[in-house]
Amino acid sequence: MAASNVSLILASASPRRLDLLAQIGVKPDKVLPADINEDPIPGELPREHALRLATEKALKIASNHKGSVVIGSDTVVGVGRRILPKTETKAEALMCLDLMSGRAHRVYTGVAVIDADGSLTTRVSETRVKFKRLSKDEVSNYLDSGEWAGKAGGYGIQGKAGAFIQHLSGSYSGVVGLPLFETRNLLTSAGIKT
Repeated sequence: MAASNVSLILASASPRRLDLLAQIGVKPDKVLPADINEDPIPGELPREHALRLATEKALKIASNHKGSVVIGSDTVVGVGRRILPKTETKAEALMCLDLMSGRAHRVYTGVAVIDADGSLTTRVSETRVKFKRLSKDEVSNYLDSGEWAGKAGGYGIQGKAGAFIQHLSGSYSGVVGLPLFETRNLLTSAGIKT
């Protein structure tokens, strides 16, 4: 799908990002997850964190693939100034669900595209999501499902947690992991046909 025989590389292991790219007719030539430290910098806000991680992922892969177009992305869930983790334990997932139950949070997805000439362009999608007040049974059943594992804020909107959402304002695809409007514009500017 790349223009002028330029290779397109997705710097992510997320199958959801691959599926989202396919929705707009884009199939990367390579998928090369970037292994970076994803810990927040002290004082870093959720929006800045998402943008920094997306940029670092793209730069890391682009450094070894000159002349390719590289797309990096990262999704961060924030409650106020607090960055929620990509949950690895039930206890972390429970903490996130307790924080979000009955209130709004924001999902930031940073997208960074490095074109074949090495120029970097970035965007951040910001989506406001409001969860219903969750009952103990709903929380327990969700934790038992295991869907929370490895997800920013402990949930994936495309799974069982979709039933918790009362209101969403912004980009649904951004909450899934790649805001298609912003991504398509960045790829088009980099010479990738969609």
